[in-house]
Amino acid sequence: MSTKTEQPREFTGRHMLLIISAFFSVVVSVNALMATLASTSWTGLVVENAYVASQQFNKNAVEGRAQAALGWKSQLTIVGGEVRYSLADAAGKPVALHGVKVLFRHPAYEEEDYSITLAQASGQEYAARHTPRNGMWIVEVHADAGLAKPYREVRRVIVSNEALQ
Repeated sequence: MSTKTEQPREFTGRHMLLIISAFFSVVVSVNALMATLASTSWTGLVVENAYVASQQFNKNAVEGRAQAALGWKSQLTIVGGEVRYSLADAAGKPVALHGVKVLFRHPAYEEEDYSITLAQASGQEYAARHTPRNGMWIVEVHADAGLAKPYREVRRVIVSNEALQ
């Protein structure tokens, strides 16, 4: 009867080279993937020119306060694949509008930004058939109410299964 004894495998330089090569291959692959994802996603750019934006800040703040002093209330709804917008004065009477443009901006991806123009539906309510994609949106409304500048309103909304709140 012969007894076969197994010799333990020897750890050689080739084994160490394979382990180190595999480790660094994983590190380089993950870094390349992360760099690709970072360069193709949100740039982090908030304004094109920060200096120009800072110069316009005070003017925009004055315009915003003047608009808020009007006391107007708006109603924006996105239900059943339809976007509706109406504007009422401080007494609750509808404000006559001459056109409404709605800009949907994605908080992280400028490529997904788009705008729609609402048409007069009934009375002073404007509407358009549109269903935004689910998720977080910054909705910017520009309503022509016969003022020197359009009535501007910005809201952050979450769209989920055709519901807006």
